Amino acid sequence: MNAHADHAGHGHDHGHHDDDGAAHGTLKSYVTGFILAAILTAIPFWLVMDRVFESSRTTALIILAFAAVQIVVHIIYFLHMDAKSESGWNMLALIFTLVLVVITLSGSIWIMYHLNSNMMPMSIHDMRNMP
Repeated sequence: MNAHADHAGHGHDHGHHDDDGAAHGTLKSYVTGFILAAILTAIPFWLVMDRVFESSRTTALIILAFAAVQIVVHIIYFLHMDAKSESGWNMLALIFTLVLVVITLSGSIWIMYHLNSNMMPMSIHDMRNMP
């Protein structure tokens, strides 16, 4: 057999090399991430199902906080992103993406709020006085 056939066939070397410096998770880190993600999902579920707080606004804010923590857990334990990975470019790209998402969401909500308040139809009383 030639050297090309050994690598193209069913050999154990599939072209995956770990010399790129990227962080890879261990079983312990994946289990830790899974347990944290499960807890960060179960607590908000419990808050909603048992109606722990009277105010739905308070419940929503707490759920958003848990969601933000869960995003961080996924980034660290599953995506293996930190300030050191790829010389910080991954973190810079993540921060840039978050800034764009915040600008887009806040701008959209602001525009929808002002359109709603400024474009409401006239009241019935105002319509009766129209020519």
